[in-house]
Amino acid sequence: MNNRRTKRLTILAMMIALDVILSPLFRIEGMAPMSSVLNVTAAVLMGPVYAIVMALVTAILRMMLLGIPPLALTGALFGALLAGLGYRYGGHIGWAIAGEILGTGLIGSLLSYPIMIWFTGSANGLFWFVYTPRFFGGAISGSLIAWLFLFKLKETTIFKKVQTNFYNQ
Repeated sequence: MNNRRTKRLTILAMMIALDVILSPLFRIEGMAPMSSVLNVTAAVLMGPVYAIVMALVTAILRMMLLGIPPLALTGALFGALLAGLGYRYGGHIGWAIAGEILGTGLIGSLLSYPIMIWFTGSANGLFWFVYTPRFFGGAISGSLIAWLFLFKLKETTIFKKVQTNFYNQ
C-alpha cells in the first residue's frame, strides 16, 4: 500500500515538473499548448483527481515562479477535470481530448474574464470572449499533440503498469 502511494506521488511529481518546465518553453503568446498536452496525458495516465492536483500545483508554481497571471488556474483546472472525467467515463482518449477542449477552451476562457477584471481592477479592453480564441487554440493544438503522443504510448507495458497503479484502487 505504502509502496503504491509512493509510486503515485513520484509520477505526480514528475508530471508537475514536466508541466512547469515545458509550458514556458513551448509557448505561443497567450497560449499554453503544453499544458493541454500534459492535462490530457495526466487524465489518461492518472485519472481526474491526480490530473486536477497536477494542474493546480503547476498553475500555482507558474504563478509564483514565472509571474503568470491567474489565467494559469482557469486555463488548466477545468480542462484537467473534464479530461479526467471524460477518460474515466468514456474510456477513450477522444473523450479526454473533448474534455480538455471544452474545459480549457470554453469554460476556462469564459471564467478568465471576471477573474482578470478582479485581478487587474479594470475592465478596459476586456470582454467575455477575449481569451476564448487563444484558449481554444492552445487546447486544440495541445490535445492533438497529446493524441499523437498517447496513440502508441498507451500500448506500452510501462504505461499500462503506471495506469493500473492509478486506476485500480
